[in-house]
Amino acid sequence: MTMKLNNHTKAYETAKANYANVLKNEESTAEQIETAWTEMQDALVNSLTTQITNEVLSNNIDNAVLASRGVNVLTSEEKKFFNQVVASGGFSDEDILPKTTVNRVFEELQNEYPLLAAIGIQNLGAVTRYIESDPTKAYAWGNLFDGIAGQISTAFSDREVGQLKLTAYAVIPNDMLELGPEWVERYVRELLKESYSTGLEYGFVNGRGATQKEPVGLMKDVAENGAVTTKTSNGTLTFAPSQFGEVVAGELHDVVAALSVDAKGKKVKVAGKVVMVVNPTDAIAVQFRNTIQTTNGQWVTALPYNVQVVESDQIPTKQALFFVKGRYNARLAGGVTVKKFDQTLAIEDATLYTLKQFANGEPKDNKTALLYDLDIKFGSGGGTEEEEETP
Repeated sequence: MTMKLNNHTKAYETAKANYANVLKNEESTAEQIETAWTEMQDALVNSLTTQITNEVLSNNIDNAVLASRGVNVLTSEEKKFFNQVVASGGFSDEDILPKTTVNRVFEELQNEYPLLAAIGIQNLGAVTRYIESDPTKAYAWGNLFDGIAGQISTAFSDREVGQLKLTAYAVIPNDMLELGPEWVERYVRELLKESYSTGLEYGFVNGRGATQKEPVGLMKDVAENGAVTTKTSNGTLTFAPSQFGEVVAGELHDVVAALSVDAKGKKVKVAGKVVMVVNPTDAIAVQFRNTIQTTNGQWVTALPYNVQVVESDQIPTKQALFFVKGRYNARLAGGVTVKKFDQTLAIEDATLYTLKQFANGEPKDNKTALLYDLDIKFGSGGGTEEEEETP
């Protein structure tokens, strides 16, 4: 069984939750956001340092066992890069992390964070420009010997992932360098994964657009003049119990039907692609209302129409966000550049670095995602509506 550095301290989990709450609060000042971020990063450094140091002290093992415990067996390029980091006492200014290290961070983000996996991040590697096509326009019919029929050039557009940067601040204890290249690589990778997961979830859910140097999140609408506003509720979901589940099926039918048409009235394929994002607290209520016990005693949770439920603390309580997979453009590009912080760091025996990567995201239109209120009530009996009304 793979061992991962996810047994974080309570102090880090508390600081991470506090940072998420500060980000969600649009009244938070820049100073409050910076303070919350610094507290989270300090707690993360302490948590990772403690975990790695304990493992190093208790394990003197070869590469094969290291791999089985979650330590990356470095490629020759990675080995050379991180050996140089160790030999020189830290990263040099404007170092670029090896592509394989960045790819592994990307894979772990997809595997360990269900919301990011459902959104579907595209890793463009070193590429920062790409061509996007509209499949409804990228074809033309005509007679066999006629010239090319139709104008399909409008189906393609040149886009760039370079307007925004996702920055992680890495405080690397000098003692960490003495543990060897494998542990330095692992430490940096875990720092990136934790920092990026928080930053990406915020940006892709609550990002306020280019004027705030952020992506446009799924919780936002974009007006014709470019103004970004928070979505208004599209209705209320109760998930109320009924004899044959007609209420739940009917409510979710209306949600899926609304998502099956884009902002221009064109049909959208939604079968098996609808995702429901809720706050962890509300996820328990949704699960309760949609869990049954089978005849063989097993408890099974399922929603109609194969709606996938994922949790995110970026969603306000008593609300649910629905979106269609593939209709949000989330992209990372350009590689990760490491830069030594050029100001005095008031911390002993450690060095501060910034790790930057191009990133951006925006919905295809305002119908990519829809917001609903939740009004889930619990009766004393917990049975069907007819049973609960029986005196």
